[in-house]
Amino acid sequence: MLVVGIDAGSRAIKGVLLDPGTLDVVATAQADQGVRQAELASGVVDALLRKCGRQREEVGYVVATGYGRNLVDCATTTVTEITCHARGVHRLVPGVRTVIEIGGQDSKVVRLEADGNVRDFSMNDRCAAGTGRFLEVVASRLGVQLSDLGRLASASRSPAAISSTCVVFAETEIVGLLASGASPEDIVAGVQKSICSRVAGMAGRNLNPPVVFTGGVALVPGMREALQALLGHPVTTAPDPQLTGALGAALIAARRLA
Repeated sequence: MLVVGIDAGSRAIKGVLLDPGTLDVVATAQADQGVRQAELASGVVDALLRKCGRQREEVGYVVATGYGRNLVDCATTTVTEITCHARGVHRLVPGVRTVIEIGGQDSKVVRLEADGNVRDFSMNDRCAAGTGRFLEVVASRLGVQLSDLGRLASASRSPAAISSTCVVFAETEIVGLLASGASPEDIVAGVQKSICSRVAGMAGRNLNPPVVFTGGVALVPGMREALQALLGHPVTTAPDPQLTGALGAALIAARRLA
């Protein structure tokens, strides 16, 4: 028997197929998010099973998490992404005490007990200015790929000050900076600093290391370094950071199947 974790995020649906006996990952898959979320999630499950030649009948439990978890109709149950990211990161980095997750539409700071259970958390889900959506906006405005942002930021000599707390107004601010002659390098560095400063504000002064960075934004070059500089603590990026929520969901599924 196998178990599945599905993380239905705002930008992508991620899946992890797990052997509940060994807790080994059997397969992973993901798809871009869309309007037919139930079908997309079902397609991710099918992709997981195709990768290892298994059948639906061999899946004993499915846990869904994330932004769209309640629309995943193949799920046995749902669990919040706070719990799932904590469980997934703790599995990969057992000593972690603080998890910082930045996704497409929200960001979170999760503090863990020594055993990996959630102690408390802070979350920004009211404005995209502190999320991956802001990076997508600036990349589009500058006509570059997300993968180019780290290179641009590293070449900055004077990061631009991005003061707007709303991504819509921040985009207008970026247009103004370009018109005034600010370089793309300084604008990208300023945007990365702006996002990370919001996360640092949520984290507060009493940050308990080790700190692990996860979520899709952790894949964007330069973000870990910007976050580390503002937090004043070493920051480690989780292995496969876009999958930690789905991994945590699969681990919870394994426990409930037992």
